[in-house]
Amino acid sequence: MSLQQEVIERLGVKPEIDPEAEVRKRVDFLKEHVRKSGTTGLLIAISGGIDSAVTTGLCKKATDELSAETGREYMTLGVFQPYGEQADIADSYAVAEAFNLKYRVETNIEEAVNEIALEVEHGFKSIGMPRHLSRGGKGNVKARTRMVMQYALAFDLNLLVVGTDHASEAITGFFTKWGDGAVDITPLSTLNKRQVRLLASHLGVPKSVLDKAPTAGLWEGQTDEGELGITYDANSDYLEGKAIDDEAREKLEKQYLKTYHKRDPIPGI
Repeated sequence: MSLQQEVIERLGVKPEIDPEAEVRKRVDFLKEHVRKSGTTGLLIAISGGIDSAVTTGLCKKATDELSAETGREYMTLGVFQPYGEQADIADSYAVAEAFNLKYRVETNIEEAVNEIALEVEHGFKSIGMPRHLSRGGKGNVKARTRMVMQYALAFDLNLLVVGTDHASEAITGFFTKWGDGAVDITPLSTLNKRQVRLLASHLGVPKSVLDKAPTAGLWEGQTDEGELGITYDANSDYLEGKAIDDEAREKLEKQYLKTYHKRDPIPGI
């Protein structure tokens, strides 16, 4: 078995999908886990990007159906998490409007992140290695702080925290898991980026979101494709079993092998 075949089998990506059937399957998956966990709904952080927009649509359908079926209210809580001023936060709110979210919270992470960075820099100084926290290090603090806030909300409201991770992120290790702050459930996990876009069109995600370059918002101007040097088209082609440019394939496979620890269970002995 080639490494490409191994990756596809492990991540569970299909070469083609029916968007309507995939939406139904993933909504049912969310409903099942809400019931099994005894929780009262779902929490989704809405970044203004396509992945969180699609996940928001799935969550809202799931909780609306649960409410209708049981006669009790199930909540989808949309959380907006800017670091200071977020230039595209209007897209986050547009997603909430598109899916008619009743419950919305904005938690600005700037002050908390800056305090953490300051304490880390005091730590560097205390061991004789004075320095500023690196751009990448601070970007990761932003991601983890967002997860801390999501879980603080979810705990008291009895919600499952929903992740937006999918196969095109898992193959590169560019997703939120383990050391980055785990989530409870990932309804997009067997889709590649192209397939997420198909679900977005089917669900009615706002055009302003559909047209955006994918970014984790770790720092100003950061984009996934720019950071990794791999296009999502090549990434999606690879996961659909197609041949791609040798240079892109080598980069993708190198990244996959380097980030195995983000997909595997936490090792123990």
